Amino acid sequence: MGVAETITLTEFELTRFFFAIVVLLVFAHSLGYLFHRYKLPRVIGEILGGLLLGPSVLGYFAPGIHNWLFNAYEGEGRLISIIYWFGLVLLMFISGFEMQKTFNRGDRKILAALVLGATVIPLIAGWFATSIYDFSPYIGVKNNMLALQIVIAVAVAVTSIPVISKIFIDLKIINTRFAKIVLTTATVQDVLLWIALAIATGLVSTVAVSVSGIISTTLITILFFGLTLFAMPQLIKLVNNLRYNLLIKSSVSGYVLFICFLFSAIASILNVNIVFGAFLAGIVIGLMPDKTFEKEKKHIKEISLAFFIPIYFAIVGLKIDLIHHFDLRFFLGFLLFSTLFETLGTLLAAKLIKIDNLSSFNFAVAMNTRGGPGIVLATIAFDLGIINQTFFVTLVLIAIITSLMAGYWFRYLLARGWPLLSADSVEIAS
Repeated sequence: MGVAETITLTEFELTRFFFAIVVLLVFAHSLGYLFHRYKLPRVIGEILGGLLLGPSVLGYFAPGIHNWLFNAYEGEGRLISIIYWFGLVLLMFISGFEMQKTFNRGDRKILAALVLGATVIPLIAGWFATSIYDFSPYIGVKNNMLALQIVIAVAVAVTSIPVISKIFIDLKIINTRFAKIVLTTATVQDVLLWIALAIATGLVSTVAVSVSGIISTTLITILFFGLTLFAMPQLIKLVNNLRYNLLIKSSVSGYVLFICFLFSAIASILNVNIVFGAFLAGIVIGLMPDKTFEKEKKHIKEISLAFFIPIYFAIVGLKIDLIHHFDLRFFLGFLLFSTLFETLGTLLAAKLIKIDNLSSFNFAVAMNTRGGPGIVLATIAFDLGIINQTFFVTLVLIAIITSLMAGYWFRYLLARGWPLLSADSVEIAS
C-alpha cells in the first residue's frame, strides 16, 4: 500500500471521521466535567463517555448509529487509532515530567518499606497467580504466557499517581507529609513497573521466545532506561545551547515534542514499547533545570488535556464491551486478589516500621488506587495481543472502582477528623 493510499480519504470518510471525533470529544469532556464537579476523577467520566458510545450502550440500543460512527472504513479507523496513540504517548510524556523528583530524607525508612511492601509482595503474588489459576482463557492473540505473567504481576502492583494526586488536590491534602510519601513511593514503583511492562511488550515483539531472547529484551530495556536517565539530560543540556539548533530557536514547544517523539521512535527501534520511551522522555524533560521548559510543559499539557488525552480515554471506554466480554466471576476474583495482596503488602511493610493501624490502612488504600496507569497497562497489553478483551475489560473496571474507593475513603476519613498519618507514627518511622 502506497503513502497516498494510507492518507487519502473520500469526503464521506472524512465526514464520518470528524463526526466520530466531535462526538467523542463532547461525551468525554461532558462526562469528565460532571465527574470533576462531583469530586470524582475526571478520567473515569471520560471513559464512561466512551463506554456510552460503545457496544455496551449505543451499539446495543442503536447499532446503526454506532456502526456509522465507529465501525469505520480502513482510512478513518487508522486516523482514529493514530489520535488514540498520540493521546497515550502524550499522557505518558506528561506523567514523566510531572513525577515526584524530591523527597524528605527523613522519610527514607517509610519509603523503603512501602516500596518493598506495595511493589515486591504484589508482584510476587501476581507472578505466581498463574500457578494456582488457569489464565489461558484470558491470554491474547500473541499467546505468550511469559508476557501474560508479567502483565498480571504488574496489574496486581500498579498505583496511579495522577488519580491519587487529583484526590489529594481536591481534598486540599496534597502538601501533607502523607501525600508526599505516597506520591514518592508511587513514583519509584511506577518506574519499576514500567520497566517490567516494557520487557513484556518486547517479548511479544520477538518472533520466538527463548532464554537468550528474554535476556536480550531485559538487558536492552534496562540499558535504554539507564542511558536515558543518566546520559540524556546532560546531552540535551548541551544540544539546547548549540548555535545551530534551529528547532529550539524556531519553537521551544516543538523542540520538547521532538524529544518526546524521538525517544518513542528509538524505543520502537529497540523493540522497547514506545510508551516507555515517551515516559522516559518526560522524566528527562522534568530533570532539566527549573524553568528551562516550564512554559512549554504547561502548553503541551493544556493541548493534550484538551484534545488528545480525553480522546484516548474515550476510546478506551469505546473498547469496553460489557455485553459480550464481561466475566463477572473473573472480575470479582481478580479485584479481590489484587486488592488483597496490595493491601496486605502495604500493611505488613507499615507494621514492620511500627506505623499505627489507621495510618497503615490509609497507605494501603492510597497504594491500591489503579487509575490511569492501570488503564494504560490494560490498553497496551490488549493492543499488543498479550491479553484478550475480557481481561482488558476487567483491568479497566478495576482501575475505575479502586479509584472511586480511594476517593470515598479519604473524604470519609477527613469528615470524621481522623489523621492521615498520626504524629506517633511519624516519630517512630523517623
